[in-house]
Amino acid sequence: MVVLNRIYTRTGDKGDTALGTGERVSKASLRIEAYGTVDETNTVLGLVRLHSTSPELATLDAMLARIQNELFDLGADLCVPDRGQKLDYEPLRILPGQAERLEREIDELNAALSPLRSFVLPGGHAAAALLHQARTVCRRAERLMVALRSSDEPVSDAALAYVNRLSDFLFVASRHANAATGGGDVLWVPGKTRGG
Repeated sequence: MVVLNRIYTRTGDKGDTALGTGERVSKASLRIEAYGTVDETNTVLGLVRLHSTSPELATLDAMLARIQNELFDLGADLCVPDRGQKLDYEPLRILPGQAERLEREIDELNAALSPLRSFVLPGGHAAAALLHQARTVCRRAERLMVALRSSDEPVSDAALAYVNRLSDFLFVASRHANAATGGGDVLWVPGKTRGG
């Protein structure tokens, strides 16, 4: 259980912080960058949810509420690298079923959408535009997690699959938000403004 009765600790004043294992690392480390960017993704979803309170977006909003909680789970997973050490507690890990649930929800939201014949520009309903922002931040988190793993630091297959699937979900969710609110996709028109 987490108890936050004192917010400042002064332990990070010199630019380092503690992982869930107690290990001290630089706040500029790839691991901190990765789970900090997961947290940033979650923050953007909080903004999305300010615009998903209407009845036509209720199903999406419930999905986003669950995903926000799962992003904290992902941060906890990344905060305790699995180095094969015995810990005094069972660390929280992302499970393959969480990415599989995202796949089912992608299929559910996508079923009612028209096929895409162009790339989509971020825009339309505020929730849709912010979902695109969340998608790009999520992709950055994924790149950081891959870089972390490429540097021989542990990142689980399930965590990587989850963040990859989440960015796909956020793209489809943005299209769903525009369709459900009566708008539609804002489509890219190649070369549209080159004529002057």
